[in-house]
Amino acid sequence: MEQTPGEEIGIRIYTASPQNEPKATKISTGSPQNDEPRAPKPLCNLTKAPKEPGTLLTFEMLLPSISRNGVCTPVTALMIHVLLGLCSVSCFLFHFTDSFKGPDDKIYYGFVTTKGLAVFNPGLTVDVPKGERYKIGFTDFVHAMMSVMVFMAIALSDHRVTDCLFPGHVKEMDEVMESFPLMVGVICSGLFLVFPTSRHGIGCMAN
Repeated sequence: MEQTPGEEIGIRIYTASPQNEPKATKISTGSPQNDEPRAPKPLCNLTKAPKEPGTLLTFEMLLPSISRNGVCTPVTALMIHVLLGLCSVSCFLFHFTDSFKGPDDKIYYGFVTTKGLAVFNPGLTVDVPKGERYKIGFTDFVHAMMSVMVFMAIALSDHRVTDCLFPGHVKEMDEVMESFPLMVGVICSGLFLVFPTSRHGIGCMAN
């Protein structure tokens, strides 16, 4: 096929996982005009990290030492149960925390109650807000339960957990985990939209 002047036919090959800067290898024929390689556009924008406490990170850090690289014993199973329980409680309780900025520009955290915000340091001289925003509500329980479900869906996706807690049911667990995380993600996403929250608890920046 004839190539008209100024027309460029080329193939750009980009590395799948660039380390520092995206490198491009260009194979082209035709005019040398505009031959400078251009950086590929990112597939998604992940510059904003989720505003959640580091419960999942803590779980992933402790799991290798507890699971002993897949060597499951009764003690290992007990420790995994304890770790899952503590992390679930952490996910649940962190959704009942909120914060406010005092006149000294410092951030103060506390638990939301039926009477308002109960700050962690009881001898605080700054006036604590008493608005309805800092009182516990139904939305807090919804977000807390959904947070626990999301954590359990991620935790049970790890074979080190399922192989130890459900021995002899590896095939069944693989079938369940093919759809369970997706179901949890869809349900929780819908509930988070229906029940939005304005909490700025531990792990979040207060306005």
